[in-house]
Amino acid sequence: MAKPRYFLGSNECESMDSFMCDLARGYGEMQSMQNCYYCLDEVEFGSQDFRSKVGPATAVLKLEVTPPDLIVTFHTHQHELVANMAANGTGNAGVQSITTNNGAWRVSTRKLPILKAEPIEALSHEIGIPIPEMIFGDNYATITHVPSGWSLSFNAKDALDQVSKTEEGMLQVAVAEDWKKDREGREEVKQVVKPFDWSYSTGYRGTTEGKGEWMKTTQQQDPVRTDLLSRPDPILFFDAVDLYEDELADNGIALLSIKIRVMPDRLLLLARFFLRLDGVVVRIRDTRVYVEHGGQKVIRQYTAKEAAYEEVRQKLRARGENATEALRDANVVAPLLRTVVDETEVFEVG
Repeated sequence: MAKPRYFLGSNECESMDSFMCDLARGYGEMQSMQNCYYCLDEVEFGSQDFRSKVGPATAVLKLEVTPPDLIVTFHTHQHELVANMAANGTGNAGVQSITTNNGAWRVSTRKLPILKAEPIEALSHEIGIPIPEMIFGDNYATITHVPSGWSLSFNAKDALDQVSKTEEGMLQVAVAEDWKKDREGREEVKQVVKPFDWSYSTGYRGTTEGKGEWMKTTQQQDPVRTDLLSRPDPILFFDAVDLYEDELADNGIALLSIKIRVMPDRLLLLARFFLRLDGVVVRIRDTRVYVEHGGQKVIRQYTAKEAAYEEVRQKLRARGENATEALRDANVVAPLLRTVVDETEVFEVG
C-alpha cells in the first residue's frame, strides 16, 4: 500500500503532524480554500479515523476546507463525507454527513460529549422528568431528502419527551426506590415531583419535518429488504450514535442508540431502545428506517419486544450460554423476546 501523502496547496507536508500544524497556522487567514488537499490510500485526520468510512486503498481522496468552521469535505470517486474538525461552539462540531451519488439523500450525524450540569437541569425542567445518568443531548442522526427538504431525525430530547410522565406504564418494583435514593442529591430530581417511567422506556420513532403524513402499510406491501441489506455491498458510511443511557441504580441498563449505514443503492437506520431490569424484564423497541436511493419512499418499521427477565435467563442457560454475559447484549436476547407490537409505515417524499 502506498504511503499516505498530505498536501497543503501545492506544498507537500512531511507528515500528518506537520499537515495539521500548517493547517492550524494558516486557518485564521483562510477565506476559502478548495481542491487543495489530497491524500492517497488510508486517511487519518487528527483524532478521528475515517478509514472505516472511506475504506482502505481509496485511489485519490480530495479534501475541501471551508472556513470559518473548518468543515472538511472528503471526496471519494462517487460519494462525499463531510466532517467538522474544529467548529466554534456546538453548531457543527462532531458532524459527519454523506450525500448519495444521485444527490437525493443526505445522512448526517453528530456526536458530542455528555451534557454538563446546566443544560441537564434546563432539559429536565423542559420535559418534566429527571434526566438519565448519561445524556447526549447534542447528538443526532438525520435522514434528509435533499430536493424537498423533508427530514427524519432522532435526538435525545424528543425521545425522552415520549417517556411516560404518569404512573401508567411504570414498573412498580422495589428497585424503583433504589433509583430514587441514588438520585436524592441531584437538583433536577428535587424539582420533579410527579411520577414517571423511571426505566426511560420510549416508543420514539423519530422527528419528522416536512409536508405530508406517514401512512400505515405492511411488510408484505412495503418491506424492509433484508435480502438486499444482507448483500456484501460496500458500506460508504457508518456511524453509531448514543442518545442516552442509565444503569438504573446498578439494577440493569436503559440505552437508546442509533446505528446507520449507507450502501451504494440503499440505506438503513436502526434506532434501538434496550432495557434490562435485572430480575424483572428485558425489553427492546426498534425503529428501522429503510430508503432506496433511487426512490421516494421512506419505510419505517417499529417493533416492540419483551419478556420476563427469568424467562430469558432460562432460555439462555438451556442454550448453554453464559446468561449473565448474554443478557448484556441486545442482539443475543432479541430473538428470545416475544413481539408485542409490529407496525410499518411509509412516507412518500417529493
